[in-house]
Amino acid sequence: MKIALDAMGGDFAPNCTLLGAIQALEDPSLKASIVLVGNKDKIIEESKALNISLDGFELVHAEETITMDDHPAKAISQKPHSNINIGYQLLKKGAVQAFCSAGNTGAMMVGGMFSIKTIEGVIRPGIAGFFPKITGNYGILLDAGANADCKADVLDQFATLGSIYYKYLYKKENPKVGLISLGEEKSKGTLLTQAAYQLMQINKKINFVGNIEGSDVFTEKADVMICDGFIGNVTLKMGESFYEILSKRGVKDEFLDLFDYQGVGGSPIIGLNGNVIIGHGRSSPKAIKNMILLCQQAITSEVTQKIKEELI
Repeated sequence: MKIALDAMGGDFAPNCTLLGAIQALEDPSLKASIVLVGNKDKIIEESKALNISLDGFELVHAEETITMDDHPAKAISQKPHSNINIGYQLLKKGAVQAFCSAGNTGAMMVGGMFSIKTIEGVIRPGIAGFFPKITGNYGILLDAGANADCKADVLDQFATLGSIYYKYLYKKENPKVGLISLGEEKSKGTLLTQAAYQLMQINKKINFVGNIEGSDVFTEKADVMICDGFIGNVTLKMGESFYEILSKRGVKDEFLDLFDYQGVGGSPIIGLNGNVIIGHGRSSPKAIKNMILLCQQAITSEVTQKIKEELI
């Protein structure tokens, strides 16, 4: 089992990516080997500056680097020998079983759709965000930012994808699926959510519990929460801000700690034909480590294969 890490991806790469990879390598729960993808000279130079050994890693050279400022589609087409393109090439040919990056999210999405492509039948892949529950568990929110504008059939399929993903990642049969709206009644919400409700209530692949409100996001009312990427990203970023604001004020609480993005490490792109995890651009070494461990969890749960089997 091999996991490819984009060593050049992120605001603080390759410093934080290398430190995070070392932390993952030292974690006793890691059973996979790590492949560092990026400019070899810069990786080696940074490892010397950090006084760390690269003996435990496989290095794959990428002559070009896609930065955070690059236009996603242009970068994927104009930088064929880049970190992200080469990472996807490794995943496509089976040299690795997962690919993760804290780099350019748009390029990761575009690169995935052009290289490993979407699973047959998937309309649009989505990004899943992890939301803490008051019981200490996590729920997933889909979409968390990949698709700002959606149609009802896309939201309905997100419900199916999210349900399958949750079922196998967390080993919970028949997870509860809720549609984020303005009220519990099916007549509430926008034209989009009202149309999506009609589709989701007859979707036999999911355990649909109806509309959920903002006050339900952190409760056990739904395991999988569905919305368009605009609402999802705003909700996710607002939730993450709780931890930062209250931590600066000296508030200590176990539930609050679950809002720390570093604890999960990244967000899966669900619907691609392979295991792909993206992280925050500002990912710390701890976040990088946990992003790698999340990749391992996705591999061992065989969630991508299960989606292929159950989506039909």
